[in-house]
Amino acid sequence: MIKALFNLVLAFFLVLSLEGIARKIVARVQRRIGPPWYQNFIDVFKALSKHPFSNGWVFDFGVLMALGGSVATAMLMPLGSLKWTPFPNTDNFFVITYLFTVGALGMAMGMVGSGNPWASIGISRALTQMLGYELPFLVVMASVIFNYKTASIHQLITFQGEKWNLFSMPLGAIVAFISLIGMMGKKPFDIAIAPAEIASGPMVELSGKYLGLLQIMHDFSLFVEISLFVNVFLGGGSLGWFLVKFVTVWVVAVLISSVLPRFRIEQMLKFYWGVPLGLAFLNALFVVLGLTL
Repeated sequence: MIKALFNLVLAFFLVLSLEGIARKIVARVQRRIGPPWYQNFIDVFKALSKHPFSNGWVFDFGVLMALGGSVATAMLMPLGSLKWTPFPNTDNFFVITYLFTVGALGMAMGMVGSGNPWASIGISRALTQMLGYELPFLVVMASVIFNYKTASIHQLITFQGEKWNLFSMPLGAIVAFISLIGMMGKKPFDIAIAPAEIASGPMVELSGKYLGLLQIMHDFSLFVEISLFVNVFLGGGSLGWFLVKFVTVWVVAVLISSVLPRFRIEQMLKFYWGVPLGLAFLNALFVVLGLTL
């Protein structure tokens, strides 16, 4: 339990700090100064200090369900090695995926329960986007699980050794990273939020504590998504080495998103079900035929 709580504390401070740094990076790319790196901490704590507006019990319960799902998932995620695996017998990819879905469904239920049409449009976009990036990602993960004959995250880390899946399955790693950008909601896949089009979509009715809690939920989700990529395709490693890889993946994703325009929803689906899905099936064929590097 101590390790699980450590996961939550680390996820909170690490991702909030990186989000602040990301805002500085994007500002520099766009030749702006940007806010201080700790601005996200100020925003979250300020939101948590205010009374929220409620749209009914469905809305309230959806916020708690979304946060609970992301918290439970973050508590199970290994931090690069068996030593930093909170619950070694439950760090299964399918368990993590199931719990992660609980958070997403809570978010959908609560925001649709607000009755705001912009929130409904944002949720429909978010669920459609999930259908887009999850298909190639799941094909790649099925290939990895088939290759190692296990769905345990810490065992996948152990079996990689010094030869990461980034090098033994480069096509799969590329597809997984493209899917990761969609999971993170970074451009060109920030379709669900789109402030200039649908007034921040799912977040439009959130205020006060609810806004702060959903921001924390988003941070835990980012922690799980990037950690999963680092563990499965970059070999995990010691805690320090894990954090180096985590930050590197984050910075690369932010740099890519800072120079790309937003896709429309149909463009996103055509993209994910085009080249990434094709590469995912090609990677699966290589794995089945034993042609991994």
